[in-house]
Amino acid sequence: MDTMHELDAVALTEPVPALGLARGEAGTIVDEVAPGMFDVEFSDDTGEAYAIATLPATQLIRLHYRRHEARRKSLGASR
Repeated sequence: MDTMHELDAVALTEPVPALGLARGEAGTIVDEVAPGMFDVEFSDDTGEAYAIATLPATQLIRLHYRRHEARRKSLGASR
């Protein structure tokens, strides 16, 4: 399992109906409240938070971004 830390981008592996959150919804870890338990903030496109949930690591998957690699692939082998 990936180790998760504060400010990691994560997505839900299952819905959280009580908060209206869908599986796959992305958020940011803002605090580790206990071992394996995280406060996750969910924000809209303008950066306004619409939900904060305390969730176990088992309900989250850490997202990985490889901007530079993706850019090279989209430009082809010319770079």
